[in-house]
Amino acid sequence: MSGLGEGIGAAIEGGLLARAVEPNTGEAAGQSHADSVTCANCGTIYHGHYCPECGQKAHIHRSLAAIGHDIMHGVLHLDGKLWETLPLLAFKPGQLTRRYVEGERAKFVSPMAMFLFTVFAMFAVFQMVGISAPTDLPAELSGSGATDTFQSNIQQQITTLEKERDDLPKADPRRESIDAELAIIRKMIGESASTGRSGITLTGIGFLDDGIIAKWKKNPSLMLYKLQANGYKFSWLLIPLSVPFLWLMFAWRRQYKAYDHAVFVTYSLSFMSLLFIIMSILSTIPSGGGWAALLFFVAAPLHLYKQLRHAYGLTRFSAFWRFCVLLFAMQFVLTAFLLILGVLGAF
Repeated sequence: MSGLGEGIGAAIEGGLLARAVEPNTGEAAGQSHADSVTCANCGTIYHGHYCPECGQKAHIHRSLAAIGHDIMHGVLHLDGKLWETLPLLAFKPGQLTRRYVEGERAKFVSPMAMFLFTVFAMFAVFQMVGISAPTDLPAELSGSGATDTFQSNIQQQITTLEKERDDLPKADPRRESIDAELAIIRKMIGESASTGRSGITLTGIGFLDDGIIAKWKKNPSLMLYKLQANGYKFSWLLIPLSVPFLWLMFAWRRQYKAYDHAVFVTYSLSFMSLLFIIMSILSTIPSGGGWAALLFFVAAPLHLYKQLRHAYGLTRFSAFWRFCVLLFAMQFVLTAFLLILGVLGAF
C-alpha cells in the first residue's frame, strides 16, 4: 500500500513539474467575450480569452469544480497537446522532433515537460507494481558480513593458489605467474592494514575506498534505496551526458545545433520512459516478462533508428552507422550516470 501511495505521489509531482515548464499557448479556451474585459491581475482592458499582457484567463472561476479541473489538468495535462504529441512520439518520433525544432511549438507538449511527466510517471508505476530497491539483503551481502565474506574469499583464493603452486614442478613457468598473483593480492592486503582501512583496498584511492565504497559496503540496502531515489530526481542528467555524442556525430553539419540534439535526446528519453511503463505493466501479467523483453528489444532500437533518420533527414546508411555509434555511446552515458548516482548516494 505504501508503494501505491508513493507511486501516486511521484506521478503528481511529475505532472506538476511538467505543468510548471509547459507554456500556456494553445490551451482550450472558455466561452467568448463580446464585451471588453478588465484583467484582475494587471488591470489591462482587452477582448478575448486571455490577457495580452500577463496571460491570465478572462474567466475567473470560484468553485470546487474549478479546483478539481485545475488538478486534473495540471497533473495529467489532458488537453489537445498531449493527444497531438503522443502518437507522433510513439510512431513518428523523427517528424515530431523536426517539427518542434522548426517552430511548431503550440500544438505539441514541449520536450522537457514530456520528459518530466513520463519519468515521474515511470517511477510511480514502478512503485505500484513493486519494482523497487531491495531492503532485505542477505547478511553476507550487507554490513560487516559483506566485508567478512569478501575477506574470506580472498583468503580462500590465496590458499588455492598456494596449493596449485606447490603441486607444480619447480621448473614449471606457471609457478612464476602464481607467485606474481600472490604478491599482488598480499600487497593489496598489506596496504590496507598499514593504512588502517577497513577491508580490502579496491582502487587505491583513499577518497573512494574510505568514503564511497566503504559506505556501500556498510549499508548496501540504504545505498540502493538512495540510488533509486536519486535516479528520478537526477534523471535529467542523461540529457547533458548524451548531447555531446550527438554533437560529435553531426559536427560537420552546421545546420544542426546543440538545441536540436537536446530536443532529440529529450523526446527519445520520454519515449523510453513510456516504454518502461508498458513493460512494467506487462511484467505483472502471467508470462508477461517474455513479451516485455521482446517489446524492448524490438521497439527501443527501431524507435531510435526512425527518430535519428527522420529528425536529421539522413539516408539509411547515414542513419544506420550513427545508430550503431549511439548504441555504443549509450554504454558510456549509462555508466557515467550510475557513477554519478553512486557518488551522490554517498553524501
